[in-house]
Amino acid sequence: MYVRIARFEGGDETGAQQTIERIKDQPRPPGLEMAKRVLILFDREKGLGLGMTFFDTEEDMRRGDEALNAMSPEGSARRASVEMYEVGLDQQF
Repeated sequence: MYVRIARFEGGDETGAQQTIERIKDQPRPPGLEMAKRVLILFDREKGLGLGMTFFDTEEDMRRGDEALNAMSPEGSARRASVEMYEVGLDQQF
């Protein structure tokens, strides 16, 4: 499994909620058909966020990265960085 992690700065409450609603309510955009999971983390007090998108293969992740790079954050947030990793462990307790 692979994960693309995008870090966001400068977001506000409205933009955070818009992002959540947009992701929940809209079908997957082209390029993200193979995404397996999306996890969004917010620190609303600091205006920070992480968007984690999971894929089965590195190729799928790279295709998803291209699609996500073409999108703009909601509200006042800006994408601060993007990193990609292979998942070493995914364990639930």
